[in-house]
Amino acid sequence: MNYWLLKSEPDVWSIDQQIKAGKKGAPWDGVRNYQAANNLKSMKKGDHCFFYHSNIGKEVVGIVKVIKEHYLDKTDKTGRFVAVTVQFKSKFSKPVTLENIKKNKDLRDLALIKQSRLSVMPIDDKSWKIINNMSKI
Repeated sequence: MNYWLLKSEPDVWSIDQQIKAGKKGAPWDGVRNYQAANNLKSMKKGDHCFFYHSNIGKEVVGIVKVIKEHYLDKTDKTGRFVAVTVQFKSKFSKPVTLENIKKNKDLRDLALIKQSRLSVMPIDDKSWKIINNMSKI
């Protein structure tokens, strides 16, 4: 299994809307950056993703699971970009803020810090465990 981080502006698509999508999940679409799109193409069914509220909040708020691998994004008129379908898995009772992530020296190489504009990024096993543990403190 691989791990990822997906960014969404909560006033556009929030963790609570993802919860309401239920078992059928919802498409993760609208990605128009080629590096982020390539990351979507690398996702496999069963991979887990942190759900990150960007712009408002700037925090990891929960976890979703990939339930359908990449397919053409219906919101892209050019036919160049893809989407995946994700299903809600869990919501953090204590979100992990970007500020706290930046304070953790073991997370300093995270794409979230180094490539702050990237909306879909891989997360290594060690960082996945650290951020999960931070949500419980």
